[in-house]
Order: sequence, then C-alpha cells, then structure tokens
Amino acid sequence: MNIVLWILQVLLAAEFVFHGWIFLFPPADLVDIMDANLVPWFRIFLGVAEWLGAAGLILPGITRMMPWLTPLAALGLTVVVGSATVYHLSRGEISSAIMTAVLTVLCAFVAYMRWRAKPITGPQIA
Repeated sequence: MNIVLWILQVLLAAEFVFHGWIFLFPPADLVDIMDANLVPWFRIFLGVAEWLGAAGLILPGITRMMPWLTPLAALGLTVVVGSATVYHLSRGEISSAIMTAVLTVLCAFVAYMRWRAKPITGPQIA
C-alpha cells in the first residue's frame, strides 16, 4: 500500500505542478479568458497554493522531516479541488467538475491514508 500511495502522491504532485504553472504563467491567449472568470490575485493565489500542496505531498516524505505535513497538504488540496468542483458545477462545466471531483477523492484518500492507515514515519535514529 505504501508503494501505491507514493505513486499516487507523485502523480497528484505532477498534476498540481502543471495546473499551478498554468494558473501562474498562463499562455497569452488564455490570460483574458482566465482573468474574465477569476480575478488575477485569486488565480495567482491558487497557482501558488497548488505548487505548495504539490511540494507538501512529496518533500516531507522524501526528507523524513515533518512528515505530518503530507496529510495536511493532501487535505489542503482536497479543499482546493473540492471548491473547484463546486465552481465548475455552478458554471455547468460537467467534464471539468467530474475531473476535479476525482482529484478531490484521490487527495482525500491520500490525506486519510497518510494520517491514519499508513503514515510516513520520521527519521530513524540508530
């Protein structure tokens, strides 16, 4: 199960790094569309939050420093994509809502598993 969780964490981190990049540095043809739907400061906030969440999914486990941050990062990302699901549903964007709902479930699964079932342990002192 630990291997499955690590694979899931890496894939989720890659997704959030990519999506955060799009929010922080959108292509020129998307800037006007994105800014019409979200105010620029909130779009930038979401991009930074997704990058920090992605780092929180990976770095504490790799370094074994403050491993309790991993489930908190997954929980924070659950809130972000859960809110995105509501946003997309309110706009009638069903395919985007389904995608974000799946991401919500996956992030919640990682949060639960890393908090209760299979937590990452701290450094092993010999």
